[in-house]
Amino acid sequence: MGVTRDYVAYMTSNLILIGAEFDKVIAILLSTAILAVALWRARRLLVQSVIEGQAHHDLGRFFAPEIAHQIVSAEQRIEAGQGQVRHAAVLDCDIRGFTPLAMGMDPAALMALLADYQSRMVAVIQAHGGSIDKFMGDGIMATFGAALPTETYAADALRCVEDLGQAARDWRADRQSNNDAALDVGFAVAAGPLVFGAVGDGQRLEFTVIGEPVNLAAKLEKTNKVELVTALTTAETLAMAQAQGYQEPRPLEIRVARPVEGTGGPVDLVVLLP
Repeated sequence: MGVTRDYVAYMTSNLILIGAEFDKVIAILLSTAILAVALWRARRLLVQSVIEGQAHHDLGRFFAPEIAHQIVSAEQRIEAGQGQVRHAAVLDCDIRGFTPLAMGMDPAALMALLADYQSRMVAVIQAHGGSIDKFMGDGIMATFGAALPTETYAADALRCVEDLGQAARDWRADRQSNNDAALDVGFAVAAGPLVFGAVGDGQRLEFTVIGEPVNLAAKLEKTNKVELVTALTTAETLAMAQAQGYQEPRPLEIRVARPVEGTGGPVDLVVLLP
């Protein structure tokens, strides 16, 4: 009987030890599983952070930083073939007499000229919340309120023109001081409803805008040469900007019922920069 009791006690003790070891194993396995899940989640967050960081970097080449952030973090993103109606402003910039100048320039010097010009203009545009839609040779097309809606799109665009004019004058002075050909830049702004969307084949996407303000801004920029001024907008766009808080830095000249090629009728023009 004593042996039996000792054996039972021995077995009971072993079972208790085995149970304790089993609990340790379970605890280790649970800890390992929890650690594995935590590492997986941390890796996923790291990868997502890297991807979003790259997206910020890429978008930052086209949009102001705060706009790039909002596009990346938006729950619904525009895909190819989709578009949205926005109320926005379109700004066009163009170098005067660029085509004949470019024909006689060394290619490297030509590209350096464009890079200098574009870096100066783009910095000002983005400082005012504008987004670069496209570069077209010496032309720059920018939008305000298209990439993301704003309540001050027209006002922002007209304020931007003031600073662009100063940037263009500084560029001209710098070129003259280096004995380079002095160049002038023309500007135009038109605002109203347009379609903002992405076009492409799925592998490469490009944000773009389509609508009357796009066409009108291009026509107004060409009209600068006819009107012998630096920057034009329409009385309608000026009224929009004023309603959005824009204050004229100086009395602006309004030229009533002026012909603008391709518009189908006279347009009331506003001289932003003489």
